[in-house]
Amino acid sequence: MSTPRPHPLHAVRAAAFAIGALLLLVAVGVLLHQPLLIPPLAASAALVHGAPGLPLAQPRNLVGGQLLSALTGFATLTVTGRTAWGAAVAGGLALGAMMLTHLSHSPAAATAVIVVLQGPHPVPFLPLLALATALLVAIGMLPGRLGQSPVRYPLSW
Repeated sequence: MSTPRPHPLHAVRAAAFAIGALLLLVAVGVLLHQPLLIPPLAASAALVHGAPGLPLAQPRNLVGGQLLSALTGFATLTVTGRTAWGAAVAGGLALGAMMLTHLSHSPAAATAVIVVLQGPHPVPFLPLLALATALLVAIGMLPGRLGQSPVRYPLSW
């Protein structure tokens, strides 16, 4: 059985807020020379604005899953170096770590992959990621607070 389609206005509002969040994150990423964070954060924004009721979209999972995956990526990077093989291992290890800690957030596995492939310095990468995920949560809260969303985000912290 398929889920009912959202009201067109809800889809437009969700898209508009996601675009706003991503434009802000692009600006921060470009200023700090970290534009590769955008793909996994775009997927995170899609969950926050398109499926705000899912456990994967809740702040604990979004922020915790992204940071845990980045740390997993850095740990893998120290062992494998910047290799495609290491990136694949990092993505899988990040998934396992998120599952074991109840911080599942599927877009975060891509963050671990990006860390291995890009090899950024942990500072400013980790603070930038923390800021970016906090901004996603804050912007995700706006539609419900403005009375423009049928679902109030977050459902849980």
